[in-house]
Amino acid sequence: MVSTLGMALRYRPLTGVSSKVSKANALFNPEWTTVRFRYHADKVAKGPVPRRHGYEEKLFQGGLLPRTAFPDRALPIPTYKPKNSWNEKRALFGQNDYIDILGPSNEISQKPLHPTQLLYHVPPWLRGVQGNEYQVLLRRRKFVQKKGYALGHPTKWATLNTRIKKLYRYLNHKTKSPFWKDA
Repeated sequence: MVSTLGMALRYRPLTGVSSKVSKANALFNPEWTTVRFRYHADKVAKGPVPRRHGYEEKLFQGGLLPRTAFPDRALPIPTYKPKNSWNEKRALFGQNDYIDILGPSNEISQKPLHPTQLLYHVPPWLRGVQGNEYQVLLRRRKFVQKKGYALGHPTKWATLNTRIKKLYRYLNHKTKSPFWKDA
């Protein structure tokens, strides 16, 4: 017997002496078993269960191939355009690489150019620097303190000084001096 709630009712059979009590127990104490899906076709006919209602996926989940407006046509292959190997950027690439071994380029002074003089797009405090981080930061502080860096960029100035102090402490306390002799 199936109830209107979608639950199957199964009554216990009356065993032994039939009495009014056993009949009453059988009628008023049924065993309830729930029926999850009566028929698979009914579940499929209702459609998919709505999950994450209101959420819109913004990423493309369609697969590996690119999807276009016309999926049955293949994507067009771009036409070949050869590179202009003699445009200004490619023709002059690396022109200053060997400036130091080519000799003087200035006929008036006859002084050869140093490669660090060609670093146009590098900050002046960083041109030709050789040294560790502490030495580079000291050089930077020396260059920028003349230009009002402390007033224009107080946070960066404080950070620079803090880093210099930290490196000073580290280099003086944690590293060995190369000139130290055993006493």
